[in-house]
Amino acid sequence: MKRILLASAALLGTAVSAQAADLAVKAPYYKAPIVAVYNWTGFYIGVNAGVGIGRDRTTHSLNNDSLYVSPQGGFGGGQIGYNWQGDSLLGPIVYGLEADIQGSGLTGGGASVAPATIYSQKSDWFGTVRGRVGLATGPVLSYFTGGFAYGNIKSTITEGGVTAFSENRTATGWTIGSGVEAALGGNWTGKIEYLYVNLGNKTNAFGAPFAGQFTNNEIRENLFRVGLNYRIGGNSAYTPVAAANWTGWYLGGNLGSGTGRNRTTLTGAPIAPLEQFSLNPDGINGGGQIGYNWQASNWVYGLETDIQASSQRDNKTVVGLGTIGYESKLPWFGTVRGRVGYSVGSSLFYATGGFAYGGVKNKIFNNGIQVADLSSTKTGWTAGAGLETPFKLLGLFGPQWTSKTEYLYVDLGKSTDLVAPGVTNESKVTEHIFRTGLNYHFNSPVVAKY
Repeated sequence: MKRILLASAALLGTAVSAQAADLAVKAPYYKAPIVAVYNWTGFYIGVNAGVGIGRDRTTHSLNNDSLYVSPQGGFGGGQIGYNWQGDSLLGPIVYGLEADIQGSGLTGGGASVAPATIYSQKSDWFGTVRGRVGLATGPVLSYFTGGFAYGNIKSTITEGGVTAFSENRTATGWTIGSGVEAALGGNWTGKIEYLYVNLGNKTNAFGAPFAGQFTNNEIRENLFRVGLNYRIGGNSAYTPVAAANWTGWYLGGNLGSGTGRNRTTLTGAPIAPLEQFSLNPDGINGGGQIGYNWQASNWVYGLETDIQASSQRDNKTVVGLGTIGYESKLPWFGTVRGRVGYSVGSSLFYATGGFAYGGVKNKIFNNGIQVADLSSTKTGWTAGAGLETPFKLLGLFGPQWTSKTEYLYVDLGKSTDLVAPGVTNESKVTEHIFRTGLNYHFNSPVVAKY
């Protein structure tokens, strides 16, 4: 929970970005005055798509193991909502209600452990009903969101090739997250959003002939998505001002959260000759970035490099009939990426991708005694998307400041290590990163250009 609150709090930087950028003619970010006042009040309807990863911990009385079943995949659906806009000391505050329903392909990421036990789980659909509260800075809305969540969970456990437990149920719980939404012109807006979904815990008792066995399941999902909304009766005549000037060097910092899904195979151990499962380190990430942008009309091209410290950790995975424990960490990582984006007024929507690297640490314990300390620097690739907007906190920051909200998928490849004579551990390291950052642009000032 601490990780989720810190990650959402980091988005507060975006929530106060571009103060009155579309309301005041004196704002230095623009070369010409704005005629229309942007107002978020009204109904909207839209579509979204994204990726999700489960971090669903399962304990089982049969083998005393503690495993993360981590289904992963794409999803898509629609949303409908209503916003109310009012004023406060910070500026226009927007309150809203939103409901969404998603078709989902979250699957895979199960486990196969001794004694011949296979765990699988998938979700075909889910949805939420949430409140939203955010700060509107003209055509940019930065918000926190939370409320009710529900979804379909299909779980199966087989033992020796026979189905020992099977369940298809609708689970309910809660969700919390944050996002940024920006006007695209007319009644259209685009958004990027993160949701943490908690669908509760459940203890299951097996029926005959497996009576006497129990499992406890924790359903936790991390969702990253982009969306497109049409505002019914909104600012249909709204036209973004000329594209901001993004050309030049910038330097900044960022803060966010990360969740790993490291598919792992342990082979050759006497008690567990073949164990397949996921290590799921999660935690807070923070660091700095430097980059350079080139611009051609509304199109922006750039290069960016960053370095991050991370608290991501998994110390709850236990396999091998409860004898083999793991502590998995990602203490640091970094990227060198290209960016390509399109500037809509003061907002820059972009895709990004390139080279990734990071430190991977795995400690392995046998009956509580450490038997291996595996540490390596891995390389791979990353891809993602983001939204960058002007930043101005109560007049304390000038026109050279921007804030960004960004999602990255990081793949650091496989590593194979010798744990003991004849015993090997292989892990494929993948990460999902959601973060918010502040940038200072050295071009002076960042003004609109024609």
